[in-house]
Order: sequence, then C-alpha cells, then structure tokens
Amino acid sequence: MGSIDTPTITENGSTQSHAAAAPADDNQRPLASSNGAPESEATKKRRSGILPLEVGTRVMCRWRDGKYHPVKVIERRKLQSTEPSDYEYYVHYTEFNRRLDEWVKLEQLDLDSVETVVDEKVEDKVASLKMTRHQKRKIDETHVEVGHEELDAASLREHEEFTKVKNIATIELGRYEIETWYFSPFPPEYNDSLKLYFCEFCLNFMKRKEQLQRHMRKCDLKHPPGDEIYRSGTLSMFEVDGKKNKVYGQNLCYLAKLFLDHKTLYYDVDLFLFYVLCECDDRGCHMVGYFSKEKHSEESYNLACILTLPPYQRKGYGKFLIAFSYELSKKEGKVGTPERPLSDLGLLSYRGYWTRVLLDILKKHKGNISIKELSDMTAIKAEDILTTLQSLELIQYRKGQHVICADPKVLDRHLKAAGRGGLEVDVSKLIWTPYKEQS
Repeated sequence: MGSIDTPTITENGSTQSHAAAAPADDNQRPLASSNGAPESEATKKRRSGILPLEVGTRVMCRWRDGKYHPVKVIERRKLQSTEPSDYEYYVHYTEFNRRLDEWVKLEQLDLDSVETVVDEKVEDKVASLKMTRHQKRKIDETHVEVGHEELDAASLREHEEFTKVKNIATIELGRYEIETWYFSPFPPEYNDSLKLYFCEFCLNFMKRKEQLQRHMRKCDLKHPPGDEIYRSGTLSMFEVDGKKNKVYGQNLCYLAKLFLDHKTLYYDVDLFLFYVLCECDDRGCHMVGYFSKEKHSEESYNLACILTLPPYQRKGYGKFLIAFSYELSKKEGKVGTPERPLSDLGLLSYRGYWTRVLLDILKKHKGNISIKELSDMTAIKAEDILTTLQSLELIQYRKGQHVICADPKVLDRHLKAAGRGGLEVDVSKLIWTPYKEQS
C-alpha cells in the first residue's frame, strides 16, 4: 500500500503537494473521457448506463500525486447542467484516513474500474486496512481509522453518516490558509460557507474576509484570554477557564473539531481548562496548539483533548504539550493519564513520550527500580508505564511480580528508534497554581 503526502500549508494561501508528479507506471491510467480520442459506441453506452454514479460505488480516482487510488463515493451533487456526467462526487480514499476525503470531478475517475455498489459492514472497515511499520511512522500522511473504540457498529455508522462530508473546506487563521480535515458542527447559518475566517486571538469566526478585517480593527485582544502561566523565549502558555471565557472555549472546540475526527464537541465548556500554546512576536501571541483538561477528573485524566494546528506540526509542539500536561500533574502531586480513546496520532505521540522519558531514567538509574517509583518520578500512570515497557519487551513476569530488564544496548536501540524529544519544558518558567487551590 502506498503513501499519500498531504499538502503543505503556505503563508500566501496556496498549497503544494510534497510528491512530485510521478512518471507513468502501472498506477497511471488513461482517463475515460478526457484523452481527446473519440469514444466508441460501446464506451458511450457503458458511460450512459453507469452515470451518474450511485453513492457507495467503488472506483479508481486520480489524486493530487497523479496516481490512481481506490475510492468509495460518499455523496454526489448536481452541477448546473442536464447531462448525467455533470455531477461532482465526494469520495473516500479507502486506503487512507477520512481527512483526505474530497470533492472530485468526473474526469478524475476511471469509469472502467467501476465496481457494483455493495453494502459495506463497518466492522470490516478497520480490518481491511493494513499498515507497515514504515507507513505507521508516516502517520501524518496516512493512517488507519482508529479513535472510535468506544463506539459499537451502529453508533460508528451513525457517526460516519452524520460527519461524512466536510462542511468547511478551508479556514484562514492569522497568516495561514489551512485545509480542514473533518466535519465540524458549526451553527446552521454557516452551512453554506466553504471557507471561514477566524480571528486568531479571540477565535470568533466569520463568513467573509471583509467581516474579519472590520472585526480586527475593533478586537483589542493580542493573546488568548486568561492567565499567562509560562513564558520561555518566544513561547507562551495561557490557561483559559472555560467558565470565565465560554465563547472562546466553544470557538476553540469548533476549530479543533475540523482537525480531530474522534473529538466529542463539548458545548458545556465550564468544566474544562484550556492550555493554549502560542508563538509570540511584536504582533501578538499566535496559537500553535492546545490541550484541555477537566477541572475535576475522577479517572485521573490530565488531558482531555490535544491538537497542534497543521502549519505548526512536526516542530515538536505536540510533544511539548504532552510534557507540559505532566509537569502540571507533578505540581498537583498526582499521576496522570490522557483521556481515552486516543486518536492514532495521539497514541503515537504518547507512546513516543512515555518511551523517551522512561528509557532516559532507566539508562541513568543505578540498581533496581520499581514501576511505582517510575510513576512517582514521572507522574505517568503505572498502567501506562507497564504497557509501554511491555511493548518494548523490557519487562518480564517472575515469581508473581513484574521485573524490568534494562540492558544498556537494548535501551540505546529503543531510544534511537523513538527519535528525538520535543521542545523542553523549562519548569523554572512555569508559574501556576492548581485549580483546586485557586481562590
């Protein structure tokens, strides 16, 4: 199974594909009707018999990389014409995640590859997608659909039906125009908007550029509302109370849902604290990502939702946000764990963080060390430590207890495979009082 490169977000609003146009190969197919050659009667008859394509049809579709990939037609819409070919189709690339779903024109489809409509069982969906370890590392481009483990088949089908078509195609946020990944349930008055314009400071959103420009002349915010609890160099972290800043919290949830498939949208944000990470310059503090956490969690969750915005991904910010959540847990004197289910990107990031933190300690530690001691040192929940060490085959069960086997060469090999850590959290720059202690 090949990989698809996602487009690069650029500051001038254009997008580029990482993949250059590939030379002709077995995956390059002639278009059914765009090669300029006259169609035979048989071809015309076949086309008229299958057009317009039904929802559920499977066919090969030419993507931005110039290659053909199998897709399933999710939805269709009529263009301003009476011809049966004048439809656009919203397709899902069956090898890849829903974030790549898009509207395509008929000429991108190879009609000779059309398959009979079948009633796909949701349970078979995940099982049909297999990934190599190398492709798993390229998770930002392609990944298996996970993150819905708490849903039964009927609920998953309902979720996918409700969110099957992206309602907002792009957003403008500060200097960036960003292609969205998923459906987000914006209020009904935004149903006809393919693009939304966000104020990058208060996160209010508008339909038109002129509305944003008028708003920016009146908006006096230059950073997220709330308290700045961390500043190191050009990085700042703001703690925003959802109860005190309800509209900001709700707007942040609308924005995040455009890039998180599994996220439940909370309209009641009173129960949450939002930690918004910003890059600061002379124009203000620009959001790069955030995580949220419940004010009071009976399950010891120290993080409910986490997102790094696409223009800022692959810069270590996601790892920084995870590390920051654990530094807050240490300040609280608690162990913490992220809320389940984790998205695929979330699980990959956490596994990487847990691996690096634990192996660094094991490498430096002299003598035996228990899982409870590791938990006390790191604020990582004992169950997460156990599953991480088991996945690395660094733990054995002997005489009724777990024993950590820390061979230095094995540790070095795993550390190298885990890759470098993210940006370091300078704890001396964190000025913060846990919520329960705030007056």
